[in-house]
Amino acid sequence: MICKKMSEDLMTQAFIDGTWTSGGGGVFDVFDPATGHPIAQVADCSVEDVKKAIDAAEKAFETWKLKTPKERAAVLLAIRDSLLQNKDFIATTLTRENGKPKTEALGEVGFAASFFEWFAEEGKRQYGETVPSPVPSKRYMTIRQPVGVAALITPWNFPIGMIARKVAAALAAGCTCVLKPAEDTPLTALILAKICQDAGVPSGVVNVIPCSRIRVQEIGGILCHSPKVKALSFTGSTVVGQWIYSQCGQTVKKLSLELGGDAPFIVFPTADLGAAVQGAMASKFRNTGQTCVTANRIFIHESIHDEFVKCFAATMEKELKMGSGLEPGVTQGPIINKRQHERLVNLVKEAIASGANLVCGGSSPGGLYYTPTILTGITPEMPISKEEIFGPVAPIMKFSTEEEVIKLANMSQRGLAGYFYSNNISQVWRVAEALEVGMIGINEPMVSTCEAPFGGIKFSGLGKEGSKHGLDDFSNLKLLVFGV
Repeated sequence: MICKKMSEDLMTQAFIDGTWTSGGGGVFDVFDPATGHPIAQVADCSVEDVKKAIDAAEKAFETWKLKTPKERAAVLLAIRDSLLQNKDFIATTLTRENGKPKTEALGEVGFAASFFEWFAEEGKRQYGETVPSPVPSKRYMTIRQPVGVAALITPWNFPIGMIARKVAAALAAGCTCVLKPAEDTPLTALILAKICQDAGVPSGVVNVIPCSRIRVQEIGGILCHSPKVKALSFTGSTVVGQWIYSQCGQTVKKLSLELGGDAPFIVFPTADLGAAVQGAMASKFRNTGQTCVTANRIFIHESIHDEFVKCFAATMEKELKMGSGLEPGVTQGPIINKRQHERLVNLVKEAIASGANLVCGGSSPGGLYYTPTILTGITPEMPISKEEIFGPVAPIMKFSTEEEVIKLANMSQRGLAGYFYSNNISQVWRVAEALEVGMIGINEPMVSTCEAPFGGIKFSGLGKEGSKHGLDDFSNLKLLVFGV
């Protein structure tokens, strides 16, 4: 299929059963967090719209599941090609509704495309097994089959990356989708719907149902409670994930939950200090600190604490530039919305009032911006060391021993990602095995790629996305036993 460049008109209607529709709930505004100005009015889907989307997906599943993996792969590769062909338009739209620097948005589009390529190939490798029989009269084998309709609920911080990771896996496995994007960033999701339509995805296979914040719980409840929805994949906060977990029990769905993080970032005395500073920069300030795997608690050994803080602050001053993500050279955009901005301001104020030292930043220069901030003297009792910060604030704690910092790192109920820097090989093995997280960067701040499993433990969720394991939550393993 030849990939053509799409129109750069924004899509603002819901996409249900291959048709663009205004829906039954009116419209809601989508804002540019950099300016506070509205970008577009988007269809606010009603309960009836969601039910229509589920019905369309259920009907489409009957034919989509019969497509061969090779046939589905051709469609996924066409989506990949269109994402790359239209990456500038997608990235600009993403930056306008999300606020992240356009350079990061362009990278995210490439990241999204990689999942369609990966799962196009991985779908061909959903192998079954032959099982050695315990008796001469039987033969055992297993096959993989798609579960059916998959509900996908995605966050605002990676408006195309998180969607691609779910949609690509679901389609490759043979499932159909009902996608509810975050209310802050529906425009990027609707571009993907248009790309899917142009790429030849059959009607009803991918449905996109945006809704306003006031309808989120109602719409989410329908997706959780519908017996026609056989799997649900959610990325978002732990609190919402817990609610979804409880609601899906009635219909015993397959669940994939990628929830909040509280990543420890540990620097031991044997570490390369320059590499550790650059790692902290990459982990902490990507997307203005608004990622689930960001360095949320930074632990520095007491022997190198002061030097690290000095180098870290100097690097921040040199490399970080705040402003609209569409401006050249900007590395730090705005916080996504007023609610998150106020929460961040209060977290820093509480920490300072409790005895934290403000090294740099700590101010809001206007709008939804917040200056990149370092706080030292943080203690485990402070709220900022217990909550997911989701902003450009680096809280730093001293530690004395390996045993002490492992205990501090594992105090969190969440366990998504963790990072540590050390050049002691024995320590590397000990710490990697001791940290209670699903993913660890060892002398490395970037852990996510389509080829590797992504997911946490404890209150950070269930299941894995990406890698060969990304198909598991969208397929059932069936045993076949033959009498001979």
